[in-house]
Amino acid sequence: MSITITSTVIDISPAIRERIESRFEKLSRRQVDLITPHVIINKEGLKYQVEATAGVRHDTLFAKAEDDNLYAAIKDLGQKLERQLNRYADKPLAQRAVAGQAAGAGVVGAAVAANLDEGLSEEFAQQFDEEE
Repeated sequence: MSITITSTVIDISPAIRERIESRFEKLSRRQVDLITPHVIINKEGLKYQVEATAGVRHDTLFAKAEDDNLYAAIKDLGQKLERQLNRYADKPLAQRAVAGQAAGAGVVGAAVAANLDEGLSEEFAQQFDEEE
């Protein structure tokens, strides 16, 4: 996987590149292809800000982390991306469960409504017969 790492404040050392790549390798365990991952490292005051964007099919993941220690910021960033990726990967399963529950409720609801309509029709017919 090719990760684009940019920084205007610090030089990207091999250790920093290796840490970022190892975090993205952990993300690849979910069997979801990451499209053009891009990491931006900035420093404001004494804190490092690390931002990352990665495309996935029909969506984009974005995370931002800030810490005094650059490696801690990279770790937080990886955890945030991992949570988003887990949510993205599990989304179809959750939608199927909700759809199954709604479909089951719809069948039961339709049966109750049909029985209710039959009962109302009989009552209406009896009242109409009584009036005549």
